[in-house]
Amino acid sequence: MNLITKIKSNFRLIFQIVFTALTNGYLLGYMNGKIYKGDSKKLCVPGLNCYSCPGAIASCPIGSLQAVLGSRDFKISFYIIGFLMIIGAFIGRFVCGWLCPFGLVQDLLYKIPGIKKIKKVPNDKYLRILKYIILVVFVIILPLSISNYSGDGKPWFCKLICPSGTLLAGIPLISMNSSLRRIIGPLFAWKMLILISIIVLSIKIYRPFCKYICPLGAIYGLFNKYSIYRYEIDYNKCTKCNLCHKKCDMNVIVHETPNSVECIRCGKCIDVCPKNAITTTFSKSKGLNEKLNI
Repeated sequence: MNLITKIKSNFRLIFQIVFTALTNGYLLGYMNGKIYKGDSKKLCVPGLNCYSCPGAIASCPIGSLQAVLGSRDFKISFYIIGFLMIIGAFIGRFVCGWLCPFGLVQDLLYKIPGIKKIKKVPNDKYLRILKYIILVVFVIILPLSISNYSGDGKPWFCKLICPSGTLLAGIPLISMNSSLRRIIGPLFAWKMLILISIIVLSIKIYRPFCKYICPLGAIYGLFNKYSIYRYEIDYNKCTKCNLCHKKCDMNVIVHETPNSVECIRCGKCIDVCPKNAITTTFSKSKGLNEKLNI
C-alpha cells in the first residue's frame, strides 16, 4: 500500500487528529499546567473539548450551556443556543465522527487488536435513551435548580460524569500542578472510575460514550434527519444486501434510516456499498421537506 492509498484509507482519522491538535494548540498550557484564558475562550468548538484542557483555545458547548443555565443572572444565551442549532442544522452528528477529541480517543481504543469486539450490546435500544436523560437532568435541570452559596449553578455533567474532561483536563492539570494534587479527593476518584470504565468498554464496544452517554451527541442527533449535510440512498441501485448495516459500527440500518439520530457520518457505509447507492449531499430542501412531510 503506497502513501497516497494509506492517506485515503485513513483520511478521517488524520482529519480527527489534525483538528484535535489545532483546537488544543496552546502548548504553553502543557508546560506550565495552566488554563488558557484568552479571547478565543469566549468561542466554542463543535465537539466535546473541555474548557479546562491546558491546550484548549476555545470552550466546550456543553460546558458553556451549563454555565449559562446555572448563572444567577440567568439569561437565554442566543450565542450558545444559536451555535448548537446552526452546527446541528448544517452537519448534525458529523461533529461526532470528525470533530470531537473524545470520539477520536474512542476510535483509537477500538482499533486495539487481539480483543474480541462486541458488535451488539444487550438492551442497546434502551441504553441509547440514557444520553437524553443525562442531557435533560445533568445539563439542563440540575444547573437550573441547584445553586451554590453564591447563587450559581454548577456544571453537573462536567463535575460528575464527563470522562473527556477527566482525560483531557483533569489528569494533565493534576500531573503538572502539585497544589492540585494535594486537594484531589473522592470526586476525582469517581471521575477516574468513569474514565477507566469508558476506556475498557471502548476497547470492546465501538464508542460506548457516544452511543449511551454523550449529551452533545444527543443534541446533534436530533438534527440529523433535517440537517443540510445528509446521506441519501438511491433505491434504484440499492439491493438491500445489508452490507452497509453490517459495516456500521453505530448499528444504523443505513438503507432504511440513512439519517438516523445515531449516524456519526463516518462514511464507512459509503465505502462498502458495492452499488454506490449511498451518497452525501448538501440539500436544504431535502431536510425541510422531510420535516414538513412533503
